[in-house]
Amino acid sequence: MEPKPLPENFRSVQPGGGVCYRMELAWGVWRRWRLTHFRPGYVRQMAECRRGSAEGAPHDILDPRDLKFCRNQCTCDWDAADDPFAWRERLPFARWGLAELQIMGWPLLAVTILLMVLLWPTYYCALAVVPGVLLGLVIYFFRDPPRRVPEEAGLVVSPADGKIAEITRLDRDEFIGGPAVRIGIFLSIFNVHLNRAPVESRVIELRYHPGEFLNALRPESAWRNENTWIGLEEESPPHRRLVVRQISGQFARRIVCNLRPGETVSRGHKFGMIKLGSRTELILPDSEKLKIDVQVGQKVEAGATVMARWQ
Repeated sequence: MEPKPLPENFRSVQPGGGVCYRMELAWGVWRRWRLTHFRPGYVRQMAECRRGSAEGAPHDILDPRDLKFCRNQCTCDWDAADDPFAWRERLPFARWGLAELQIMGWPLLAVTILLMVLLWPTYYCALAVVPGVLLGLVIYFFRDPPRRVPEEAGLVVSPADGKIAEITRLDRDEFIGGPAVRIGIFLSIFNVHLNRAPVESRVIELRYHPGEFLNALRPESAWRNENTWIGLEEESPPHRRLVVRQISGQFARRIVCNLRPGETVSRGHKFGMIKLGSRTELILPDSEKLKIDVQVGQKVEAGATVMARWQ
């Protein structure tokens, strides 16, 4: 199946925008100005080793940092060996959450230290626990622990961390073209919120649907909330199609998906995240050869837990 171009409303890897998003874009404007005026040699070096085209990007692509929010708008990239910021992928935190960690983390740390210094040794210094706990939650939320992705053929791994909220058989799914199984995963604020590819597959179509922000535990949130729909097709025969949906929650209002139509991703590949409590759905073609390996109420880990297998 031929990949479809991005829809008009999918103008960023985080199409829902956000305050931190706008702050990071503003920082990028200043950073690119500084590089252009004070480090022209670096800019030329990055341009020489860049692959693909920056056509379609909303701003100049001077180095890999400029692709963070517009990777899906162009085709350019850098090899890991030429990327001076590849080390960020080795940090134990989600790269899409590094800005939030800075913007929220440092003020919370400053308030915690300030309260302890000003109120010590009175018992009022216990007030420092409040911003300290909030700081811990922010750091914990954006963590990115390593995962061992199973390599056995025919496996479908979980696209998200969380708890299985539903397993529903559908008479027909339009994209899959026949009967399907929908597996819903609820993510609380304590789960890792990175999303991973369930199988080695090619990205066929992406859709962004603005919507409401109902509690992700409510069944109607699956179709009423803001969400990103991702249509995939297996690379190897029989080229089965499947769908992953990233669905916002009551507090999770920022969906990130950096996939490009037509690109191929490996099983367990990190392609995005949902910031705060939310829901992720996996829709698979149903057949006698499909065996579901999870059940409602079971906890799963993205890229590691086997959700289903084709026998």
